[in-house]
Amino acid sequence: MTAVDIVTALAVLQFIGFGFRVGSARAKYGVSAPAVTGHEVFERHFRVQMNTLEQLVVLIPGLYLFARYFDPRIAAALGVVYLVGREIYAAAYVKNPKKRGPGFGLSMLGSTTLIVGGLVGAIRALLAH
Repeated sequence: MTAVDIVTALAVLQFIGFGFRVGSARAKYGVSAPAVTGHEVFERHFRVQMNTLEQLVVLIPGLYLFARYFDPRIAAALGVVYLVGREIYAAAYVKNPKKRGPGFGLSMLGSTTLIVGGLVGAIRALLAH
């Protein structure tokens, strides 16, 4: 479970890092708080952060469910797939939002596999009793 805890912490730190990028873009492009629109590049950074927040809601429970019902090492590895996908997504989205697909797909592969696997494991455990 230690590896799952590390991946969870890394995912939250990645989200915080995306928040720092939003803050930097806010300053660079003169988008004063509380505005969430303005310069296009600022908006791209903001969307990366918000989309990542949306994905964390799937990732974190998925990590722990998969680790509980299957294997923590595989859960952590799938979490790393998610993390790499998020970085690819972020870089692509900021440069050209139309190119975000591969990173989005990779991160969704990791998180969706975790949550579906966790659900299957929980159902199997329920039926075994």
